[in-house]
Amino acid sequence: MASRRAFLASLASAPFALAQPPRKPNLVILFADDLGYGDIGCYGSPDVPTPHIDGLAKQGVRFTDGYVSASVCSPSRVALLTGRYQQRFGHEFNSGPPAREAEVGFGLPKNATILPQILKPQGYRSAIFGKWHLGVREGYHPLDRGFDEFTGFLPGANDFVTSKTPGARIAAVRGEGEATPATRQHTLVRGRTAFEDDRYLTDLLAEEAVRFIDRHKANPFFLYLAFNAVHTPLHATERYLDRFPTIKNPKHRMLAAMTAAMDDAVGAVLDKLRAENLDRDTMVVFLSDNGCPVITGAGTNHPLNGEKCTYFEGGIRVPYVLRWTGRVPAGVTYRQPVVSRDIIPTFLAKQGGFDGANLLPYLNGRPGAPHEALSWRAGNGRAIRKGKWKLLEFGESYSRLFDLDADIGEKRDLSAQHPTVVRDLRAQWKQWSDAMSKPAWPARYRELSVNGEKLTWEL
Repeated sequence: MASRRAFLASLASAPFALAQPPRKPNLVILFADDLGYGDIGCYGSPDVPTPHIDGLAKQGVRFTDGYVSASVCSPSRVALLTGRYQQRFGHEFNSGPPAREAEVGFGLPKNATILPQILKPQGYRSAIFGKWHLGVREGYHPLDRGFDEFTGFLPGANDFVTSKTPGARIAAVRGEGEATPATRQHTLVRGRTAFEDDRYLTDLLAEEAVRFIDRHKANPFFLYLAFNAVHTPLHATERYLDRFPTIKNPKHRMLAAMTAAMDDAVGAVLDKLRAENLDRDTMVVFLSDNGCPVITGAGTNHPLNGEKCTYFEGGIRVPYVLRWTGRVPAGVTYRQPVVSRDIIPTFLAKQGGFDGANLLPYLNGRPGAPHEALSWRAGNGRAIRKGKWKLLEFGESYSRLFDLDADIGEKRDLSAQHPTVVRDLRAQWKQWSDAMSKPAWPARYRELSVNGEKLTWEL
């Protein structure tokens, strides 16, 4: 009996004897709001250092041609969380003010399955901290859609500061006024309970995310840190503004401070993962929901043309970084087009059942492109990219063809020189569009000028 006990003890001490099956990987999505392509360090910002986001890129993959599925906030979030085109659910347009939501029936359709619902049967704990923007009505709350925890706000934007926030400063945009708000525009909610907290909102969300990791580090989790930075209003604190004394444009200086705060928040999450030895068990993705609205005079999508609401590159091509230590190579720049819909199939290592691709094989050497083509639609605005070619159309009279390899800024229309390319791309886009659902609620409108031409974009 003694020898048997000794034998079992020797097995238990062997490194392979009691080896556990591989831990299910965690997923962390760090989702910026209205961040311009050229407004962080690793995408070329000359005056806004973002060491934590840049470090994430050095430890993983930086996508030069990373796209989102829409040029405005809410539809982009649907595609991110479902891995499918938002048009499949009729979620083609943004919500507008919360009061409008009930009028038009806005909200993430009940037939849309999002990531936390997929993960829950697999033993995951899921949390969202920050901006929801997928419905404020009863039944549309994040806790009704598979999330286990929620701290943030339900509508599409919120104040970062109140008059009680230490060092609070604001920069007026489009006539918003000069007064620091006494209370936030929209109530903060923890779970389903409203609460008040005067901390700078980006800092608050980072602290909530770090505490979530601490509580659930022993088991697989999904952390969705949905920043409202750097969406308007332009609010920061002296702590961040003091880092940029040489930026003269007050709006750009405020945006730089907001970006620095977001970068610090990213750093807090990455530091916590590192401290808990979770780097190899966690896929981390950083990206923006759409391009920045250059109309505010604060940010830039350089070297891209266009802005939020448009289907020029500046509206849909975004900073996009993925790190999965040990699963994807470090320090790689990937130049094939990818899209936010790829995140879920990549995390699940599943090809099929989504409108995105599992990127893992491609990031580890598979030749070719993950997508034959990518398509966009919002009312009269539409686009398709296939290889180097991008066809952008608006209604029946506006049609532009661009060679993105030679003209990333979309300045030279080549449609007259390549009518066959236009015809083929238009036919392929129509085939895709015909398979999508019609919009479930009406659009709103915004007139924007690109290349000196004014178009009234639907959003």
